[in-house]
Amino acid sequence: TTLALLVAAQAAVAKTGLDIPGVETIALGQDVDYPPYAFQTATGELTGFGKDFADGMNAICAGVHIEVVEERWSNCWTPDGVGAAIVNGTIDGCMTYTHTQGIRDDLADFSIAMLNDNKAAGLLTLLDDTGTPYVDGMDDLAGKKIIDVSGWAPTADGLGYVENKCTGEGYSSDVDLVIADGDVANDVAMRMLRDGEGDAIFLYAEQAAEYLQCPDGAVWNCTLWEGFGTQYAYVQSGQFNYVVNGTTLVLANKGSGIRDKLAPCMGAFMATQEYSDLCVKYNLVGDCYANEFFPAGSNDIPIDAVPTNEQTGDCSDGYCPCDNRSETSGVTSLGVSPALLGALMVLTFLPL
Repeated sequence: TTLALLVAAQAAVAKTGLDIPGVETIALGQDVDYPPYAFQTATGELTGFGKDFADGMNAICAGVHIEVVEERWSNCWTPDGVGAAIVNGTIDGCMTYTHTQGIRDDLADFSIAMLNDNKAAGLLTLLDDTGTPYVDGMDDLAGKKIIDVSGWAPTADGLGYVENKCTGEGYSSDVDLVIADGDVANDVAMRMLRDGEGDAIFLYAEQAAEYLQCPDGAVWNCTLWEGFGTQYAYVQSGQFNYVVNGTTLVLANKGSGIRDKLAPCMGAFMATQEYSDLCVKYNLVGDCYANEFFPAGSNDIPIDAVPTNEQTGDCSDGYCPCDNRSETSGVTSLGVSPALLGALMVLTFLPL
């Protein structure tokens, strides 16, 4: 086929790689707390689906060479727009960002996606001692304090794009959004939730499960994420309306032209056996764009992508169904909201 001939031609040229005059080096940053997309090995080496994808492109494509460097997410993207490391030209862009509606789409450029629309959003809340969520799936969040993870998708404005999967309606405009900011922002958000500084977290619906795996070299607080399905769970999952496209190779400055520059090489790599192998390696087969080399039966839907109205059972698997409700949503067995309960717990331990 034409595509196969293109891949073969690029592979032949790539043998000389950077020795060809005019090869452009593109520096892309990644942090180390986003498995399986961007993390580090036990010895501190950068790894993940994004870096391996870039290395695969380098192996077959002439004209561009991608250099992957470590960079904090806060220098890639902030709640206000593109981060300093990209703006000042230290790097050309950052890897493994979801192309979302709203502020990201307005202020940044993205490459084509490496993975399909695979990043469902969800709402995470605490469970009481009976396994009942303090904020249930039917809640429109009016008067609730919702924590958003700084620098990460879904961005705070994403709550306005998704629908409640139990009611089929949007959320109330009377929501108090607070931002969790720090070196490992997801840890900050979870600590805020546990300390009663919010009623729920708006974040990726796979995030808790990924942080529970805790591989060697993990920089997040693994202990903080224990109790999935017993201490906390998702009361919303499978929320995709905030997404323009799936996980991309590059987020860059607006007007950078990065999409057109990298699309041919990305498309060529995504047609190869190596791309299929990469998807198998990181257990992302169902999220990848299948080519002729993919194994059969690769379209299973992960539980985080299943909408709440299709979840079954209770909250013990970490994903509550719609009908797992408390009698008074957002109120603990003590008759107070989780945010107020957290404050009371802090006061309990203050010296008199």
